[in-house]
Amino acid sequence: MAHPTFSPDRPTYATGIVGASGYTGAELLRLLHAHPRLAVEVATGDSKAGAPIASLYPSLAAAYPAMAYEPYDLDRLDGLDLVFCALPHGVSQSVIPELRGRVGHIVDLGSDFRLHDPALYPEWYGAEHVLPPLLGEFVYGLPELFRPKLQGAELIAATGCNAAASVFALAPLLRAGVVQPEGLIADIVTGVSGAGRPPKENTTFCAVDSDVTAYGLLRHRHTPEIEQALDEFTGLRTSVLFTPHLAPLNRGIIATCYGRPVREGLTTVDAMAALHEMYDAEPFVVVSESSPSVKATLGANTVHVTARVDPRTGVVMSIAVLDNLMKGASGMAVQNANLALGLPETTGLPVVGVYP
Repeated sequence: MAHPTFSPDRPTYATGIVGASGYTGAELLRLLHAHPRLAVEVATGDSKAGAPIASLYPSLAAAYPAMAYEPYDLDRLDGLDLVFCALPHGVSQSVIPELRGRVGHIVDLGSDFRLHDPALYPEWYGAEHVLPPLLGEFVYGLPELFRPKLQGAELIAATGCNAAASVFALAPLLRAGVVQPEGLIADIVTGVSGAGRPPKENTTFCAVDSDVTAYGLLRHRHTPEIEQALDEFTGLRTSVLFTPHLAPLNRGIIATCYGRPVREGLTTVDAMAALHEMYDAEPFVVVSESSPSVKATLGANTVHVTARVDPRTGVVMSIAVLDNLMKGASGMAVQNANLALGLPETTGLPVVGVYP
């Protein structure tokens, strides 16, 4: 079908959400209610089919007082201008091939189509990719790095929250030649909502309260996504040791990243200049002289960054914080959709966080 493009005379673009009952789906519903050009026509949620949206998320009651979750039905999505897929890993591989060609644009929030090399899926995800040829047709959805490729794109694989935070911290330093590409370290602390809505033994209140746990040691599946994005953006060959830590936060990520300077005499002024050069013109990035706070990004599509050079240890440090359900997922997805449709990139996306 013909892909819809922006027209000032067109009031709205018909939009569907596949997998709308999860946290990222709920966040999409919240954002799209306030979006002036994207109108939700279909919200599927097989496990909650028939249930009112407001019964699962009372916070959405005023926006969707009568709308209920639907079972997945390809015919109901047929002809929509835009579809977001907010599904668990592995599920999009069975949905998107039949959806493609029947809707205008698809933004996948999962990890099914983020990696370009199909050999990485069995290595890092433990299963072969069922549609290797389709990987090369997806654009990796990180607008601040790959904006030109996203404009008008039919298929977009939105960046994951862990990768986004790490890449935002490291990309400017690599592009400016501040740090060496090998032996980079990305340590993140992340909120529990990143694990999704269904309860798990390690994400119940009693498991996470008053505790911080490192997980995915040495082999976390988002490592190749980070390296791929950095390599593609800089033209370098990077290696990253990525370690996430689960903390008793509802939402939010802080990435503290480290690298070795490319030359002696580098200063914090040099590192900060690299951040300013890359991000000062970006509407969703705040370069801060002070250490950024996760709470400052709550509910906003913004990322806050800073950097330091420690002459004593010879280490360059860069920090990025974001809301994992916003700039790390649903906000990023809407930003990608705006670019794909030709809408102003900032349309419908808040830049101010909720505080306190």
